[in-house]
Amino acid sequence: MNSTIARALAGVAAILIAVVLLVVLKDDGDSGPEKTTKGVPTIVVKNGKPVGGIRHLTYAKGDQIRFKVESDVSDEIHVHGYDVMKDIEAGGSVSFDFPATIEGGFEAELEGRGEQIIELTVNP
Repeated sequence: MNSTIARALAGVAAILIAVVLLVVLKDDGDSGPEKTTKGVPTIVVKNGKPVGGIRHLTYAKGDQIRFKVESDVSDEIHVHGYDVMKDIEAGGSVSFDFPATIEGGFEAELEGRGEQIIELTVNP
């Protein structure tokens, strides 16, 4: 095999390796305050407000509703309609995981502050 062909093959191999690495190590582009970790949306609360505004989450009835909240303030997070509540400490996080059994629109809020952080929709 002559050296020109060997260099061409080496170049093609390098490009293929670079493409594979880009696909495998690709950043999902979600570098903002509303992160997604392993498919679970994360809402970040700073100064008692959701960074980036109220997060809209949509599920189908029968799905598992999953999300995480990270907060710099202590409060209770209340998912209205489903009546699911969890306390969160300042600097902490809390995860929610419950079945989507009720259709409609619901809000989740920092209960003590009356600050909505999520608009939750469950479709039929």
